[in-house]
Amino acid sequence: MMPFNAHAPIALVNARLIDPAKGVETRGGVFARDGFIVAAGGDVGAQSVPSDAQIFDCAGDVVAPGLIDMQAFVGEPGAESRETIATATAAAAAGGVTTILARPDTNPPVDDPAVVDFLKRRARDTGRVRVLPMAALTRGCEGREIAEFGLLLEAGAVAFGDAGRSLRNAQVMRRALSYARDFGALIVHFAEDRDLAGGVMNEGEFASRLGLSGVPAEAESIVLERDMRLVALTGGRYHAALVSSEQSLEIVAAAKKAGSRVTCGVSINHLTLNENDIGDYRTFLKLRPPLRREETRRALVDAVASGLIDVVVSDHDPQDVETKRLPFGEADFGAVGLETMLAAGLRLVHSGDIGLPQLLRAMSTRPAEILGLPQGRLAPGAPADLIRFDPDEPFVVDRETLHSRCKNSPFDEARMQGRVKLTVVAGAVAYEAA
Repeated sequence: MMPFNAHAPIALVNARLIDPAKGVETRGGVFARDGFIVAAGGDVGAQSVPSDAQIFDCAGDVVAPGLIDMQAFVGEPGAESRETIATATAAAAAGGVTTILARPDTNPPVDDPAVVDFLKRRARDTGRVRVLPMAALTRGCEGREIAEFGLLLEAGAVAFGDAGRSLRNAQVMRRALSYARDFGALIVHFAEDRDLAGGVMNEGEFASRLGLSGVPAEAESIVLERDMRLVALTGGRYHAALVSSEQSLEIVAAAKKAGSRVTCGVSINHLTLNENDIGDYRTFLKLRPPLRREETRRALVDAVASGLIDVVVSDHDPQDVETKRLPFGEADFGAVGLETMLAAGLRLVHSGDIGLPQLLRAMSTRPAEILGLPQGRLAPGAPADLIRFDPDEPFVVDRETLHSRCKNSPFDEARMQGRVKLTVVAGAVAYEAA
């Protein structure tokens, strides 16, 4: 159980401090008491904090706000064979993720205040990090009747979406955006034309060579274009859960330029892998949306660097061995990612494609801003959700040591740099590397 009520003073000193909210980097430390940051900066050292503080000498490692993952499946209720809140939050803590926005497509779906309350209680009792419930956009995630936003918000939901089930009916989406606007609520939508998206990988030459059915970029962009017009019509707040193509980037850019209240996210998988990585039918890389061309991957990375893409997510979607150890066309979509999101993102830093403050902003500060959370910054008064990591320490991803219940990592046996050494949530240690 995560001891969120354990508020002994804690200090992380001798660190490379990165505050992505300000885009600044300094040397110094962070001191926290009662679950909140009291001081951060060059004047915080082992000699300047109270004698009763638990002190961690970071030896020059990076200290930054904990990561906030806006796209993760936690298994409960109903899919405990794939994941539980206990295992998901253990993986999150080991990966530097201090807050998870939990997907609503559980069994039963999160479309009732009682299910929201269940998630909150389970997270309190078994979770190591914060778990925020995303409620269903429509009843049963079936796309026909919008859920009771007011009651679900009152119960503790922080956003609304149907996870991987795209909303076909434009009238229902219009009503949902209007209804959410009146509550100041956020709609999170997975844009996909299910009729066009009947394939199993990106449409193109590589799919043809493998003999696999393809998914065109238009399967995403057509629905996203519709949604942008509805956002302009209603004035609602909209977050595109995952974008994966140049077409989608153009659509989002146009909507932002027009003043619509639109944000978007991208999976770490789509920033660091491409369709060629599927190689000899590697089912751990069968994802929705599918991995695209290398040129598209680079365009997505540039969009994160420029701020056009607001957030980077793990898209954590654990699947059983029985559903992945199958021919590519028959295997389920999805991959685990909570534990490797930061390390995979650091590949982009090491390659010079993006700065570390920019990456951390997309993984912490921007998600906090979009969700209206006080986290994501190193400032007095902010929650003491902190991570310490060495961005250069090498390691090899070993599926057997991953904390998730399922082991379907697209980075299995990959060489990476960047190991999390300490994760602090509300001023209490949630994970410390051995």
